[in-house]
Amino acid sequence: MKDKITAAIDERRQDLIALTVDLIRFPTINPPGEAYTPCAEYIGKRLGAAGFEVEYVRGEGTPGDSDRYPRTNVVARYEGKGPGPTIHFNSHIDVVEAGEGWTMDPFEGVVKDDRVYGRGACDMKGGLAASIIAAEAYIAANPDFHGAIEVSGTVDEESGGYGGVAYLAGKGYFSRPRVDHVIIPEPLNKDRICLGHRGVWWAEIETEGSIAHGAMPFLGDSAIRHMGAFLAELEKELFPALDRKQTRMPVVPEGARRSTLNLNSVHGGQTEDFQPGLPSPNVADSCRLIIDRRFLLEEDISEVKEEVVSILERLKRDRPNFRYAMRDLMEVLPLMTDKDAPVPTAIADAIREVFGKDPEFVISPGTYDQKHISRLGHLHDCVAYGPGILDLAHRPDEWVGIEDMMESAKVMAMSIDALLKQPRK
Repeated sequence: MKDKITAAIDERRQDLIALTVDLIRFPTINPPGEAYTPCAEYIGKRLGAAGFEVEYVRGEGTPGDSDRYPRTNVVARYEGKGPGPTIHFNSHIDVVEAGEGWTMDPFEGVVKDDRVYGRGACDMKGGLAASIIAAEAYIAANPDFHGAIEVSGTVDEESGGYGGVAYLAGKGYFSRPRVDHVIIPEPLNKDRICLGHRGVWWAEIETEGSIAHGAMPFLGDSAIRHMGAFLAELEKELFPALDRKQTRMPVVPEGARRSTLNLNSVHGGQTEDFQPGLPSPNVADSCRLIIDRRFLLEEDISEVKEEVVSILERLKRDRPNFRYAMRDLMEVLPLMTDKDAPVPTAIADAIREVFGKDPEFVISPGTYDQKHISRLGHLHDCVAYGPGILDLAHRPDEWVGIEDMMESAKVMAMSIDALLKQPRK
């Protein structure tokens, strides 16, 4: 079977390249959610032609969903010749904005030097293409298999996944008895298996002031100065404390094996739309800060929040007129799948077969859609495995290696074979 799988994927090399190029050419930029529907329909049409039953599911009512920007997901299922386990490959179709610094059209899908370039090539349309080729090749090599294979293209992963995997998980698409095993082809390198991710807490903190004339700031109270006092306390107290927190989780890169805090944005005072004129002279009566706190398996979410709240409360006691409000935006607990579970075991064996080496088990520094499969679908036999180098994601001239996709597709197809042969629990 391994020889048949290898031969079937080798025959599809040019098809894999063309599929990756086609997927990149859909500018599925999130936000706002461009080209979701045509991209999903392209995937559905292809898999339908290969014998999959295809369903389109709109994440109605989820953040960003509208008639102009519908959150269109595609789920395709191929039934085998008899009952057995179901293996599901889930990839997100959305990409971040292209940004500046490209030396080529980010949505052309340029093929050069055994690479495919374009926004989303690495994260994660190369992985999606590899999973489709793996599924089609496996079916061709073993048409009499028992069980089922599913492939999905879902939206909004880059903004939390609420219109995609979270919505589908809430509807039972990622739960037993429908699905037993899930592989997410995120770009964590072709010889690595990603068991999970750190936790995340996003919050908005607002300091309050009192508006007054800018020529007489002593008659007002600057919310920006209050925010500055809070930021100074973070620098003095919290950042050094976070640097000292280390984890047993095998997070990559090395710098992410500790707690981190990113200050996403600060908004205060005048709006920025006064150009080409001049701003009016006012004391800022509001300043808002968005924070992104990544935390470890060893930390409790309540303690993570208390570290920030305690600083705010101390300033409220000690700093005259300090007032604040805090609003949670998102929280996700850290998770780590047992490396001896069926999916990581099957992928590990396939990596040994394809690469002749043991895999590296890692944890992602940031979250991805495994969080929803675990917390909403209550399905824990799920990991991320796919082609691509994580450091290339979201950067100019993003690319994915063609040989990397080929080898990853072989690993995926061999994993399908191993998982389908296991008794269903």
